[in-house]
Amino acid sequence: MDLHVEPIARPPLDRQQVEVVERKGLGHPDSICDALAEELSVSLSRFYLEHFGSILHHNVDKLLLAGGASQPSFGGGVVLAPIELYLAGRATRSFEGIEVPIEDLAGRACRRWLRTNLHALDEQKHVVIHTLVGSGSRDLVELFARQPDRGIVLANDTSCGVGYAPLSELERIVLGVEQQLNTRRAKLDHPAIGEDLKLMGVRRGDRIQLTLACAFVDRHVTSIGDYREKKEEVRELAADIARSFTEREVTIAVNTADDIEKRSIYFTVTGTSAESGDDGEAGRGNRINGLIAPYRTMTMESVAGKNPITHVGKLYNVVAGLIASDLVEQIPGVDEARCCLVSQIGRPISDPQLVDVKLCCPDDRVAADRTGRIRAIVARRVTEAVELWKEVLTGVIAFDRWPLRQEPPVPAPGPSGPAT
Repeated sequence: MDLHVEPIARPPLDRQQVEVVERKGLGHPDSICDALAEELSVSLSRFYLEHFGSILHHNVDKLLLAGGASQPSFGGGVVLAPIELYLAGRATRSFEGIEVPIEDLAGRACRRWLRTNLHALDEQKHVVIHTLVGSGSRDLVELFARQPDRGIVLANDTSCGVGYAPLSELERIVLGVEQQLNTRRAKLDHPAIGEDLKLMGVRRGDRIQLTLACAFVDRHVTSIGDYREKKEEVRELAADIARSFTEREVTIAVNTADDIEKRSIYFTVTGTSAESGDDGEAGRGNRINGLIAPYRTMTMESVAGKNPITHVGKLYNVVAGLIASDLVEQIPGVDEARCCLVSQIGRPISDPQLVDVKLCCPDDRVAADRTGRIRAIVARRVTEAVELWKEVLTGVIAFDRWPLRQEPPVPAPGPSGPAT
């Protein structure tokens, strides 16, 4: 393992003068695509485990959402044309004489997620699903199948994963406001708030400006005056959440494109802009920690839908974030950490071709003095990468949230491990 460690010359992001952070919320078309791609991967993985004792080759990280058409109205409008989902990618469609019901698995996984997470959308009436998943290419399938003989897990791509820690105050605010406005409790108390929320946070010194786009659900709004009042309620709710994270000055603007006098407002039937022409695509939204942070180390690698056994595009992004967190938490004097892992196709996942660690420390000697401790942290995390599939399937590793590890919402899968 080629490990490079060096100090970061600039101060931590919290202490820099300007910062920009974005988050596409739960019901944003791009977020929906990421969530459904991951749901399909998890569903396939569980089927493979249950029927074959191992997770078979698949990558279903290509998903397109074509927006529908709608006619919102105070008290309740109508969806004129449904949202159309196109699920693509590659998967093992049969094994040992058993056909894998991919279309059925995809339909049930997608509709379950939509029903659970979008409170104003009827997944039977408002969504059409097209499953276009094909068989895997021969070379990648053979690479995947080669591993039982070698007893190791081999990277199925030459790729990189990046991570950083800790989150800045602005990042925690942007993440926290969207997540708390999209809790089930919030929907019970404020059903007019749709899941399609989008936040842009800008910090200039100690002044923070949040711009929030909120798709309101029409049947819970009675008039233009009621809309104005509910919009102010959302602003106050967001302000209360933001203030719980910071003592800095925070101002919030909601639905700034509205023209109240002309009744041109952000209004939906289902709580997502996907109903009326806004399209979505997997990989175009939040990075693995739930944020779009242009002042941070990022990669364009799409994580959702990739298999959790061999795809370094998923695994190395998880591991890099965990390494960065460990470095901040376990090494005194480290204020901020970044990590980049680079794979090589066919090489063991536990042996990346490059690990680049950058540390922000008041004393630059920390990076040089703690190389042994840093190497031990990195080695442990990359070795554990071959077991991360278990935490992905049980939800212990929760994409799109911070921290990455959460309490498991579902029981662990049956068989003890994949015979990859």
